[in-house]
Amino acid sequence: MITIVNWGAGNIGSITNMLNYLGIEAKVAVDRTEIASAQKIILPGVGAFDHGMRSLNSLGFTEALHEAAIERKVPVLGICLGMQLLCNGSDEGDLPGLGWIEGRAARIDLRDNSHKLRVPHMGWSEMKLARTGRLFPSTGDQDRFYFVHSYHVICKNSEDVVGTVWHGTDLTAVVERGNIFGAQFHPEKSHRFGMKLFERFSGLEL
Repeated sequence: MITIVNWGAGNIGSITNMLNYLGIEAKVAVDRTEIASAQKIILPGVGAFDHGMRSLNSLGFTEALHEAAIERKVPVLGICLGMQLLCNGSDEGDLPGLGWIEGRAARIDLRDNSHKLRVPHMGWSEMKLARTGRLFPSTGDQDRFYFVHSYHVICKNSEDVVGTVWHGTDLTAVVERGNIFGAQFHPEKSHRFGMKLFERFSGLEL
């Protein structure tokens, strides 16, 4: 069973639909008490950093998520803004993040932009693996994912970075530290590549 945290993010329906299509049992948590029994957690997110953290805090999800992820070691997958919320903070806002991944989100810097790229980074891009991980066990995979983001995570510890994507510079695409996982892209919009990611996450053991 995967529990999807409903803090008001807009991509919950498409995540739920893909999990249902894959035959993966999932439920949407609208109350912090539903996190207490969670076996695996997806933290979705679109929009601004402070809005996301303010919603998690006001709904009581922050403390419940900390108990699940840090004390019970429940696997947590942050998606898009949800991945950025795993970090210490963001240049987009003032509120502290969850702090499970040492690092900070910063706006994509294209000042030296010889390729005439734009922000946000939007569309399909191939991910380059920096190392293998529990969700990406093979460096031979050439996975492509759908991205929509203006901010990217800069990790303090390079070993937390599993995959990168190039958009004028290498941007962090996937992070992993123990039971904490993050994907900057949208697996729910990434067809067979996203399906494979959800299947691997569903199969993780505590």
